[in-house]
Amino acid sequence: MPPRRVTRPPVRPSAVRSPVLVVVFVCAACGLVYELELVALASYLIGDSVTQASVVLSVMVFAMGLGSLLAKRLRCRAAVGFGLVEAALALIGGCSALVLYAAFAWLGESRYVLVAFSLAIGVLIGAEIPLLMSLIQRAESARAPGARDQDDPAGTVADLFAADYVGALVGGLAFPFFLLPWLGQLTGALVTGAVNAVAGGGLVLWLFRRDLTARSRALLIAANLTVLTVLATATVLVDDFEQAARRAVYGDGVRVAVRTGMQEVVLTGEHGGPPELFLDGRLRGGGRDEYRHHESLVHPAMNGPHARVLVIGGGDGLAAREVLRYPAVRSVTVLALDPGVVHLARTDPQLSALNGNALRDPRVRVVHADAFHWLRGAGTGSEPVPEPRYDVIVSDLPDPGITSSTKLYSEEFYGLAARILADGGRLVVHAGPASGRPRTFWTVEATLRSAGFAVRPYGASGGGSGFAGGPDRVGRPGREGAGTTDRGYLLAAPGPYPPALGLAADAPGLRSVTVGGLEAEARRVERTRTGDLPPSTLVHPRYGG
Repeated sequence: MPPRRVTRPPVRPSAVRSPVLVVVFVCAACGLVYELELVALASYLIGDSVTQASVVLSVMVFAMGLGSLLAKRLRCRAAVGFGLVEAALALIGGCSALVLYAAFAWLGESRYVLVAFSLAIGVLIGAEIPLLMSLIQRAESARAPGARDQDDPAGTVADLFAADYVGALVGGLAFPFFLLPWLGQLTGALVTGAVNAVAGGGLVLWLFRRDLTARSRALLIAANLTVLTVLATATVLVDDFEQAARRAVYGDGVRVAVRTGMQEVVLTGEHGGPPELFLDGRLRGGGRDEYRHHESLVHPAMNGPHARVLVIGGGDGLAAREVLRYPAVRSVTVLALDPGVVHLARTDPQLSALNGNALRDPRVRVVHADAFHWLRGAGTGSEPVPEPRYDVIVSDLPDPGITSSTKLYSEEFYGLAARILADGGRLVVHAGPASGRPRTFWTVEATLRSAGFAVRPYGASGGGSGFAGGPDRVGRPGREGAGTTDRGYLLAAPGPYPPALGLAADAPGLRSVTVGGLEAEARRVERTRTGDLPPSTLVHPRYGG
């Protein structure tokens, strides 16, 4: 009887598990970074972060299950299969942010690209664990006869998933605290792809090299070198790409483009022309007709006592400019979240000229804080309620359909605002276009009423771009959707009686607002009223439709 042939394992079983777990850790971190990159960039480009996160997460989780099923077809060639999966994942995930941004900049539509990338990345991530499990099981089942039986499939699965979850934790923390602030969205994704390629390719070419034929080894080397070359080239050219994409979105007049710790700030406008300020791609102020928005927002609220004024938002200084036109104003507090916007409004020659150097006025105090937390602190001991209280509160905030600002249009927020209003004080809220988004507009009105305010709706129409009228990111200035000609406002006061809609006796000369025009706009806005709507609260936000 011939002696039984001993099958030589592709690699020593004891040398398999630890390197595989390290690679699982790295690949899981990279996979979560891809996921967060898609959510963050889609929210920035498309708007409504809840919707974008839901789309990305649901599609990706579904695709991961699909990838696990498809991985069955690769079990017979698990080593080369895993190597190709990681190379594809590194290329697709690393370039996802770049392609998504390009689709938005040049095609004007990135939703379908978002779904396609979520599906592709999910399928590839889902195939990782089954293929690695097959490789570990092969290594441990191919040991010599008489070897101690240490095969523990349940323990192997537990180890793989533990490494996967810990890696996801590290990737989830690395994205907001390291990759995004230090490298940005585009470069961060490309670097993550390179790390993914090195980890996945290195594991197969080193640890499972005996499982590869010469042809498979050459294929994997060529694939990984190609991926790394593409990612490196894209990293070198990413600044030029970003400038070209920015010109495609904003036109050729981009003068300032910076990313603060909170958002992208872009200032456009040729020298001698009116500047336009974009925050995360949404027009927040400027243009030839910006005065229509700020005059309509501020001056009706100044009809009454107005010695002390609080401006919530308005870091561009344009609302403060209108407030300071009244000689009776003694103090203005501007509550702005992003110091970078305030710095630009103070130092940029064109923007500071447009706001009349309002933020340098000695009557103006700028506070950098989250508006909700700041108002909540008033009167609780951390910051006393101002005495005397504010006569006017101007809420110059992004559209309530933008998820990050939803809490600043909640019943709780308006309740906090009512606490710091003086007797006879007024609150004015920019509530988005009454005609274009009536449900959102009248939900804000219902929320104010629920918080104890009596409300007088009105609007402003005509002119060109001057303020983004919806939650979606705008296109190039001048394109459809770059701004809105329909702006809606809500003038409110605590108590049963709404404030009078008019202008103060000491109102300055205005270019776009008259008493007759306000009354006509109030009638126009009233015609858009929908049925009774529930208020928006912190735990049940009603905006986004």
